Amino acid sequence: MVLPVLRSLGVLTSSFLLGCVSLVGLTSLDVSSASAQSTLLKQSTLLEKTQPSADALRFASVGGRTSVPYGWLNFCHRRPKECKVPALPATNVKLTAQNLRILKRINLKANNYIKPVSNFEHWGTMADHWDYPVDGKGDCKIYALYKRKLLQEAGFPRQALLMTVVHDLDNEGHTILTVKTDKGDLVLDNLVDEIRPWNATGYYFLKRQSQQNPNIWVSINQRGGTPKTVTNVAKLVD
Repeated sequence: MVLPVLRSLGVLTSSFLLGCVSLVGLTSLDVSSASAQSTLLKQSTLLEKTQPSADALRFASVGGRTSVPYGWLNFCHRRPKECKVPALPATNVKLTAQNLRILKRINLKANNYIKPVSNFEHWGTMADHWDYPVDGKGDCKIYALYKRKLLQEAGFPRQALLMTVVHDLDNEGHTILTVKTDKGDLVLDNLVDEIRPWNATGYYFLKRQSQQNPNIWVSINQRGGTPKTVTNVAKLVD
């Protein structure tokens, strides 16, 4: 489907409140201070254990096997050679400066080449229709499939190029391409020309292809952080 330009982006903030204990008398002060320090130390240790590290946040956590989108099944029926592929070990792309340049070039090429039209306007049906831009037109699925195809032709491993279904900032269904790199999950999106980490989109990630087998889909059910239209992905490059 065709989706509008991103709305104004909100920034989610959170704060932690620490309680204080009134202390009376020197002896009481000494004991209470030691007790307070012990309590704070335990709280700090607990937070370290329960909060994910910055590195962990770069990768979306996937769950178990889930339903396969109708559009992918229909795509495979019409283009069986695209889907009758062997299972392969999961592989991430090494995020080098050269690979980042290729990702940016292909993302912009697809975004500029395809004319956005709705699924119904394009195919005359409400049923999800996934395909390549054979006529230069299409919605989000066509953009993502085309980027996946171009990146494979550029030498990127299939296991790192994952069709992904999300809810966008307007809570509408949307499809993007996730690129698995050694520095985190990156998103190629037809709504934003900038390549972003998955956790800078603000999208709610529902499911995506398994890295090993594109015909198996796994659940995510996780919010992709705070939406940012511009991020400096180049900082992730070694």
